[in-house]
Amino acid sequence: MSRAPAVYLDYNATAPIRPEAEDAAVCALRIGANPSSVHAGGRMARAAVEQARAEVAGLVGASSDQVIFTSGGTEANRIAVEGAIAAGCRRPIILATEHDSTMRPAMASGHWTEAWPVNGQGVADLDWLKDQLARWDARDGAPFVALSLANSETGVIQDAAGVAALVHDVGGTLHVDAVQAAGKIAVDIAALGADTLSLSGHKLGAPQGVGALVIAPRAKVGPRVAAPGGQERGIRTGTENVSGIAGFGAAAAAALRDLPHAAHQTAWRDAAAERLKTEGAIIAGEGASRLPGVLCALTEGFESELQVMMLDLDGVMVSAGSACSSGKVAASTVLVAMGYAGILSDPDARRRLGLASVAVRASGGWATTAADWVRFAEVWVSAHDRHQRRRSVA
Repeated sequence: MSRAPAVYLDYNATAPIRPEAEDAAVCALRIGANPSSVHAGGRMARAAVEQARAEVAGLVGASSDQVIFTSGGTEANRIAVEGAIAAGCRRPIILATEHDSTMRPAMASGHWTEAWPVNGQGVADLDWLKDQLARWDARDGAPFVALSLANSETGVIQDAAGVAALVHDVGGTLHVDAVQAAGKIAVDIAALGADTLSLSGHKLGAPQGVGALVIAPRAKVGPRVAAPGGQERGIRTGTENVSGIAGFGAAAAAALRDLPHAAHQTAWRDAAAERLKTEGAIIAGEGASRLPGVLCALTEGFESELQVMMLDLDGVMVSAGSACSSGKVAASTVLVAMGYAGILSDPDARRRLGLASVAVRASGGWATTAADWVRFAEVWVSAHDRHQRRRSVA
């Protein structure tokens, strides 16, 4: 009997490269010149970089001169945080469910970092933020606030525009991590009110190792250290990754074109979720607005690592959480912040206790089909049933 084709549902970690991005990257590799050189080869390389800059800008409603290429979303987040601290912020406010690439630079700055709480659905507590901003001490510099437009583990979408209004009213700045959101929902830097916005190529189907920081006109971001070279407006100097950037641009253009396909995944994801819920799974953030192709399920007594391994053996690839932490045994900090660990006051406390270490995340993308989500649900239910039988015997 032939085995069913493998199903890849780990796009939030890395999307398979798009054909358009692969072609663009290969063409750029063949140029073989430095984009800072003034000869014909250099001009060809520069043209490839600038075309990609326009394509990336188009994905988020920006102008080309607002896009600074980086090595990825991690570096883009770090530049935004370190730039804000260099500009005088002494008490950054970072959403408690943020990626480490945003939270850790703030904590490493030596300044007190405020962890902005979320509710049980993973939605930012705006009342808490209003209170913090109302009591802001001018000695801490202008407020700097950072949040992800969509969470990498749960897919929960935040009201960035509402946050921006609060922050700007007190003269602060807002950084939006749009790494997971871009290409899955419409993203417009002006509509969001973001002062800086980070992107990552490989989440869209571009090669790994390239990203961007998009800087709004009102933002002030300078180089963190003195460095030679004037590339990327002096903010991120060094010879550009021409092939990666070209692939990023092509992937961004394709992602913008394919936004309707991304929206279709809501129904496919929800149908899979209903099947998992019949087996006792809890869907993290189910009551909030979420990205269309992201499902984070928690199942009591079914450890994350075991779920990933059992599904992988049956040809379905998912993860236990953020790609940067899914190989670790520790519980997800995102789910802990949402209350899936510790002593809780709500009526469901006993069941939620410890669930942060029994989560699995399935995430679709540009090549995902409805059949992929059906196959995932079938394999997960079968794996759960086998696990339950083994537990009953033990």
